Amino acid sequence: MPEQELHVVTGAFGYSGRYIAKRLLNAGHRVRTITKFPDRPNPFEGQVEAFPMDFSDYRGLVDALRGAAVFYNTYWVRFNYKDFSFSEAIQNNLRLFAAAKEAGVGRVIHISVTNPSEDSPFEYFRGKARIERALRESGMSYAILRPAVLFGKEGILINNIAWHLRKLPVVGVFGDGNYRLQPIYVDDLARLAVEEGRRRGNVVINATGPETFTYRELLETIGKIIGKRRPIISVPPWFGYLVGTVIGKMVGDILITRDEIAGLMADLLYVDSPPAGTMKLTDWARENSAELGIRYTSELARRRKPSQLSLQ
Repeated sequence: MPEQELHVVTGAFGYSGRYIAKRLLNAGHRVRTITKFPDRPNPFEGQVEAFPMDFSDYRGLVDALRGAAVFYNTYWVRFNYKDFSFSEAIQNNLRLFAAAKEAGVGRVIHISVTNPSEDSPFEYFRGKARIERALRESGMSYAILRPAVLFGKEGILINNIAWHLRKLPVVGVFGDGNYRLQPIYVDDLARLAVEEGRRRGNVVINATGPETFTYRELLETIGKIIGKRRPIISVPPWFGYLVGTVIGKMVGDILITRDEIAGLMADLLYVDSPPAGTMKLTDWARENSAELGIRYTSELARRRKPSQLSLQ
């Protein structure tokens, strides 16, 4: 039998990386992950080899990537925090790309975001654009996928919107709530990533789903689907941030940041291009309505070691 191709995925025990790894295994590939928590429970029953994501060990990163036909990079951070920052994430991505090139990786599939720009007033979008430029200038074959919002059973935003609708008698939108989002199903993104892994042309793809919502429509739609219709009121962004900060402290998480609010209101999670995904959020939400939003999903919990995770 011919030797299996090696494909390397960051965060295969996490969210989007897990879906990519599953599709790669189903395609018959040998799969390795680079992960911050190699001791985290392996959902693939040992089929995925785990290497530590230790950015201080550059040679270790090269070794983890050596021999890979394709490298799928999902690594990033959502906000600045005491244990991580955008500036560090940029440097860490540059290390990953340098290690991939030295290791002789054949192709890089990189997960970015809609509307990145190095001129953006928002550090998140500036950082994403800087990383994209580094990959384009690396000389490696690449595909850059730009999702807006992901949804799936392990997703954060859609689940936590439903959680708020279940818990609160009224919910607010920042300003008029008419800024848009195009959620894509996480397995549609994984399918797209694996498909691009088979190709060689350099491409940038807006990885959006088949439905577009205003933020107000999104809340109304999810509320209707889970049977928790609530009054939706417009609030000033500063007040919405204040409420989000209070709720975040109650659940031990960062619920939302000022830049996330401003980026959302600037329509940066919308692009005028054909959808890349096929699963509708409305269909998926109906299929999962009984579980959607029952428990809060924490961003910070995902970044803790297994021994630090709460049992609540």
